[in-house]
Amino acid sequence: MFDGVRLLDLTGPLEVFDVAAALGTGHRVTVCSPGGADITTSGGLRIGVQADAAALSAVDTLVVPGGERLVHERPDAALQAAIAQLAAGARRVASVCSGAFALAEAGLLDGKRAATHWRHIGTLRRRFPTVTVDEESIYVRDGRVLTSAGVSAGIDLALALVEEDAGDVVAHEIAKDLVVFMRRRGAQPQLSVPARTPRPRRDPLRLLCDEIAADPGTNHSLASMAARAGLSERHLSRLFKAQTGMTPTAYVLSVRREAALALVEAGETLGAAARRSGIGSEETLRRILRTGRD
Repeated sequence: MFDGVRLLDLTGPLEVFDVAAALGTGHRVTVCSPGGADITTSGGLRIGVQADAAALSAVDTLVVPGGERLVHERPDAALQAAIAQLAAGARRVASVCSGAFALAEAGLLDGKRAATHWRHIGTLRRRFPTVTVDEESIYVRDGRVLTSAGVSAGIDLALALVEEDAGDVVAHEIAKDLVVFMRRRGAQPQLSVPARTPRPRRDPLRLLCDEIAADPGTNHSLASMAARAGLSERHLSRLFKAQTGMTPTAYVLSVRREAALALVEAGETLGAAARRSGIGSEETLRRILRTGRD
C-alpha cells in the first residue's frame, strides 16, 4: 500500500479473501508498504500496515490497489522497488483500478493486455504504448498478470482469483456473503446499460430506469411502464427517447440482454437465464447469443 490509496480498491479484495479464509480456503493476507509505515487513504483514513514489503520473502499473489496519485505522478522509488521485489517471486500479480499504472511503471505490463478505470484508459495508453489497453473488460488476465477496471471491479478480480484457487462453488458463496448482486466475469463491460445511458431528468423516468435495472424480468411492457409513470404510452415514448436517446422498449431489451448474458456466463442454463432476465424463451436467447441482436 501507499499514501493516497483508494479505500475500496484495498478493502474490496480484502473482504473477498477474508470470507474465503473463513470458508477454509487457506488464504492469508499480509498488508504491506514500503518501509512498513502506516498509510493514509485518499479519503484521509489512516490504515495500519502489517509488514515492511522488503521483509517479506515470497508471496503467492501480489495485489496492488489503485489511487489517483499513480495516474498523476510516477510511483516513488520505494514503491517501485517493493513491487519489483514481490512480483519477482509471485505466482500471480494483480492490480485494481489505477494500480495498473504502478505495474506498467515496473515493466510488468510490457507487451500485455491490461484494464484500468475507464477514466484513465487514454492516459494509460499514451504513457505506456507497449501495453494493449482493454477498454471494455471488468478485468483482464494475460499470463500470470491480472488487471481490473475501476474500484468495485477489484471484488470481481478477487472472486476470480479465489475461483481459480478453490473453485466456483466457493467463489459463489463468497459473492452471496458479500451480497454481490451478480458476479461479473472479466469480459463484461465496465459500465452497464443503466450506467452508460444518460440519466433522465424527470423523476418518473428515473424511477422506471431504476425498476428495470433492479428487476429486468418483471413486466416492463410499454403499457405497464406508462401506467407506473402516470403518462400515456405516446408521451412516455417521446420523453424517454428525448432524455435517454433510446425508446423505453429498446432500453428494456438492452438491460435484459445484458442480464441474460451475465447469467449465462455465471453458469445459469440458457432456459433459466432467459426466464430470470425477462428475455422469455431459450430460443430467443440463443438467437441473441448467435447474432448479438435482440
